[in-house]
Amino acid sequence: MLLGVITLMVTASCSKNKSYAELLNEERRATNMYLAGFRVVNDIPEDRNFETGKDAPFYRIDPEGNVYMQVIKATKHSDDAAAYNEPIFFRYMRYDLLSWYNNGTWEGEGNASEMSLSSTYFLYSNFTATSSAQYGYGLQLPLTYIGVNSEVNLVIRSQYGTTSEISYVRPFMYNVRYFRGKI
Repeated sequence: MLLGVITLMVTASCSKNKSYAELLNEERRATNMYLAGFRVVNDIPEDRNFETGKDAPFYRIDPEGNVYMQVIKATKHSDDAAAYNEPIFFRYMRYDLLSWYNNGTWEGEGNASEMSLSSTYFLYSNFTATSSAQYGYGLQLPLTYIGVNSEVNLVIRSQYGTTSEISYVRPFMYNVRYFRGKI
C-alpha cells in the first residue's frame, strides 16, 4: 500500500511539470497566436526594401522561425551597416508573450521609457564578448538587414533570446531602437 501511495505522489508531481517538448509547443502556440494579429511574410525582400511602420508585416528573418521582425523605421543597410565588433547601443521594451498567451497580461520591461536608465549595448556579431552573448542572437539579427539607426519590433523565441532565459522557454516581443555610440 505504501508503494502505491508513493507511486501516486510521484505521478502527481510529475504531471505538474511540463517536458521541454511541451514547453516548446506552448512557446510556438504563444508566438503564433501573437503573430496571427499581423501580416507575416516568410521571406526577406530581395532588394531589402522592407515595408515600414506600425502596419508593416512581420518578416521571418531566420529559417527556423525563431525571430520575426516588423520594421518601424529603418535606414538602409548599405548606407548604415554595423561593423563587426562595433558597439551598438539600444533602447528596448519587451513583453512576455507566454504571460500574454496564458494570462492576458501585457506588461513591458526595459530601458526605453526611463531615460535615467543607461542604454545597453552589444559588440556587433562578437558573441565571444559577454556584452554581446548575454542578449542573444535574435536582438542582433535585424542589423544583418537594416542600418543601425533603426527601430524594429521583434518576436524572439527563447532559443535566440537572452542566455539567462533560454531554459525558461519564454518568447518575447521587443521594441528596439539601435544607435551608434562609444564605450
